Amino acid sequence: MDNQSFLYDCAIIGGGLAGLSLSIQLAQKGHQVILFEKNKYPFHKVCGEYISLESWDFLNSLGLSLEKLSLPIIDTIHVSAPNGYVIKSPLDLGGFGISRFSLDDLLCKKAKEVGVTIFDNTKVLDVKLHDEIYQITSNSNTFQSKLVCGSFGKINPPFIAQKKATEKGKYIGVKYHIKTDLPFNIIELHNFKDGYCGVSKVDNDTYCLCYLTTAKNLRLNQNDIKLMEQNILYENPHLKKYFTESSFLFEKPVVISQISFEKKQAFNHGIIMLGDAAGAIAPLCGNGMSIALRASKILANHVHLFFENKISKDELIKNYTNEWNQNFSNRIKIAFYLQRLFGKRLTTLWSLKLLNYTPSLLKQIISLTHGKKF
Repeated sequence: MDNQSFLYDCAIIGGGLAGLSLSIQLAQKGHQVILFEKNKYPFHKVCGEYISLESWDFLNSLGLSLEKLSLPIIDTIHVSAPNGYVIKSPLDLGGFGISRFSLDDLLCKKAKEVGVTIFDNTKVLDVKLHDEIYQITSNSNTFQSKLVCGSFGKINPPFIAQKKATEKGKYIGVKYHIKTDLPFNIIELHNFKDGYCGVSKVDNDTYCLCYLTTAKNLRLNQNDIKLMEQNILYENPHLKKYFTESSFLFEKPVVISQISFEKKQAFNHGIIMLGDAAGAIAPLCGNGMSIALRASKILANHVHLFFENKISKDELIKNYTNEWNQNFSNRIKIAFYLQRLFGKRLTTLWSLKLLNYTPSLLKQIISLTHGKKF
């Protein structure tokens, strides 16, 4: 097939969970799909790597056979204040751990198996619409498609304007894989000044340690991640123990910068968005990955109706936007409110003490960050 002259049904920019799972579903429904990913598969990315069990059946429906992977099932959460004060709670629904290196690789292989054309290590430079046909310009060639979907994460590509955040609104994410002795069924969330860090088990007898903090914290520590960790994260005794007593498996951490959580739209620049590209999902949603996966299922259904000539493009955009808001707007808002409580010495401490004495309230908050199975 001549990929440049061929007219694809759908082009997907960004090959994370949302993009890959969308591509698989559309290909399974008989549509011609091309997907662009700027990195080379498989690769590590900044992510907490905890997925709510709401997504288990869906991933199996794509053909992943999760049962065969012996993944850790997580049913308990521990949360600490910057001074080390801890509260503990069961997770009624819970989740499972798997590295993005493994999961994205599995999804990529499945996408290729069902006929998706994948261009990894490829950057999309521009998208233009001419006579109802999209022209997608990459660093290698130009492609054509009837629809374009964007799943490129929290940071927009250059051809889509992004509001410039002040330093106060900018964050960095840092991830390591470590060897430690945390029980496999527990996820821990440890707060520190202007940030929080999650630790939980993933596949291959490995643990993910991933944290979010402000760009200001890094700047005040000479833009040196190790120095920032020693001066700020170590103030939480639980984090100091992890950083000083664990075996770190990466030569250097995986880092993402210039993160902001401004409000986004499900349709922008003529592109239908999903995942973080549609709604900058704060980590304290607990399940950004599940939101991305669920969004792919919602969008796949609407796109299929469009290609079956049962709805117009305008109806596709309207119906998907409405369903996105119905499913995710409250979860994302709750995450933002929680984020304001976390990463502050006194506010976090007193909030956790209140929740410790009102377990029903704690249980309700946890349930709000987990969706229903789909």
